[in-house]
Amino acid sequence: MKKLIIIPAYNEEDNILRVVKNINIKQGEYDYIVINDCSKDGTAELLKNNRIPFLDLSCNLGIGGAVQAGYRYALKNDYDVAIQMDGDGQHDVSWLDSLVKPIEDGVADICIGSRFIDKKGFQSSFLRRSGISILSNMIKVITGQRIYDVTSGFRAVGRKMIEFYAFDYPQDYPEPEAIVKAYKKGAVIQEIPVEMLERQGGSSSINASKAVYYMIKVAIAILIASIQKEKRT
Repeated sequence: MKKLIIIPAYNEEDNILRVVKNINIKQGEYDYIVINDCSKDGTAELLKNNRIPFLDLSCNLGIGGAVQAGYRYALKNDYDVAIQMDGDGQHDVSWLDSLVKPIEDGVADICIGSRFIDKKGFQSSFLRRSGISILSNMIKVITGQRIYDVTSGFRAVGRKMIEFYAFDYPQDYPEPEAIVKAYKKGAVIQEIPVEMLERQGGSSSINASKAVYYMIKVAIAILIASIQKEKRT
């Protein structure tokens, strides 16, 4: 199977080279593409100078738009599996094979890496964990399935969902809403335990002051996604 790692990056000059260096451990098994979301720092220059494959977006689309660009690239280049992996260094490449295995075995369309099943590694702040728990409960009510780490950006999808997400992917704080959209598409979703790392540099786009806004916005988006008619592609 052809496997592509999609790495959205916005102002990740402190982390992106480390992320790519770690991915290169898996050289030959996985291709990768960095989606530079119109970074204002030196991210693009680092990618160019180190001959790292990347798409350079002409305007800032946000995490959802950047990831969708990666899915369109995967579709155009005929990949069988696409793996989302953050550009901040929190996702450990040692879990890639475990994440992809359910897709390769044909038992899942999506596999999500969760830090909250075995509760090992970096667990995020109490405030974020509380918000994630609320969103998890909402998705359980809507789908009937418990997904513990609904905001995890470490996930693999098969061809069916590459084709879907290339044309229909949430734009803002997309991960929880993307789960609901996948459920409505009839996707089989699995979750496996992984260990994540703490961000090594830079700062997250979601700080404490944005937490309440994030919760309200994502909760509304999930509810809308649950009643929306599916787009035709």
